[in-house]
Amino acid sequence: MFQTTKPRSRFGSALYICELIYHNSVRAVRKSHGNAFVALFMNMLQTIIFVLAFYFMFQVLGMRSTAIRGDFMIYIMTGVFLYMTHSKTLGAVVASEGPASPMMQHAPMNTAIAIASAMLSTLYIQILSLVFILFVYDVAFNPFVMQEIHDPIGCIAMILLSWFSGAAIGMVFLAAKPWFPTPVQILSTVYQRANMIASGKMFVANTLPSYMLVMFDWNPLFHTIDQSRGYAFVDYNPRNSNWEYALYVSLVLLMIGLMGEFYTRRHASASWSARR
Repeated sequence: MFQTTKPRSRFGSALYICELIYHNSVRAVRKSHGNAFVALFMNMLQTIIFVLAFYFMFQVLGMRSTAIRGDFMIYIMTGVFLYMTHSKTLGAVVASEGPASPMMQHAPMNTAIAIASAMLSTLYIQILSLVFILFVYDVAFNPFVMQEIHDPIGCIAMILLSWFSGAAIGMVFLAAKPWFPTPVQILSTVYQRANMIASGKMFVANTLPSYMLVMFDWNPLFHTIDQSRGYAFVDYNPRNSNWEYALYVSLVLLMIGLMGEFYTRRHASASWSARR
């Protein structure tokens, strides 16, 4: 009421929005614990345990022979990291603050900042986990692991595409969440659990027969995981997937999610959840 505001230039407004996204991303990462280092480690721990669990599962079940010729840990990480990035981003976007959240009562805050913060905080944690695991594996077990990755830039691009596709699918769920909260929560959980198999991280796509391939090739994550293995291993040429499909599907879903979120934001009310 007694506060004067100065008009900002477009560049100043962009910097201000970036600052808000940064602070909200830090809040999303640190909200699990008061200590910053403990909060980071707790966020990384699930990814680390997931990688180790799949490594020992493949060892115990004798499934190493089905992997691609090359470093077995890279084969595990090209599947697990992309799956975790995709699923974690989807879950973070769906759980981000909606238009009726108390956080939206603060003037600079809006749903776009909340969504961007959820996406970036998840990407930060996953990249940090990847660097940490690769560093430990390089120092303690295989000092030439980075030389064995055929195209690191292509692998990072597939991680970013998995992150983007998870955010796009999460946007669709987020737009429908205020209208159908319980079904959307169930569907998002089912989708994340189904991707344990449907993502194709446990097998090589080139070895699948055609009648099994049709059960997986609808999934953008299936394509990014298979393409990442093509970039990681010099002897593997993925012929049953392409990254363009994942990109186009993600762009379409993102546009649908943005239109739905815009419509929901204009009609949302805090009284919707009063009965729940």
